[in-house]
Amino acid sequence: MLAAEKSILVVGDSVSAAFGIAQARGWVALLGERLKRERLDYSVVNASISGETTAGGVTRLRPALEKHRPAVVIIELGGNDGLRGMPVAGMKKNLDTMVEQSRQAGARVLLVGMQLPPNYGPQYTGEFERAFADVAKRHGTALLPFLFEDFGGRRDLFQPDGIHPTEAAQPVMLESVWKRLRPLLK
Repeated sequence: MLAAEKSILVVGDSVSAAFGIAQARGWVALLGERLKRERLDYSVVNASISGETTAGGVTRLRPALEKHRPAVVIIELGGNDGLRGMPVAGMKKNLDTMVEQSRQAGARVLLVGMQLPPNYGPQYTGEFERAFADVAKRHGTALLPFLFEDFGGRRDLFQPDGIHPTEAAQPVMLESVWKRLRPLLK
């Protein structure tokens, strides 16, 4: 008898929805391939939507948790909140809610942080960046502080909009996520 497959639910924005590239080449699809290659009994559900904010994530998360009953939830949201200059306190509250809902559903959580361009000012960008660490610390969840940590300064790995990573950046993002995700896979 085969063990039941467990799922990893990715709740993200355009970065996880593979904006501007083939969905099959995005980091989330590459994660599914990696799990198969390493013979780990997990499937990946990509519930990412371009333009999604943390408020939208809160609205969509509970039904997704009920439908997929994931073992792990990767929350990659907040970038659009920041780019729209939304209050950091509201974003933190939404991230808190998503982490709590995921944990109540029995899932382990990986929170994926983002950074903003400096033109938003040092106070806002600092508060924004710290929000992810604050939420992860408060809940004792795994944290990837910055999804673009290994290539953020390389313009050649971003599409012309300067926001969305190219296809060449997807394996780099996967490696960053994998380092934090692997310990959560039991």
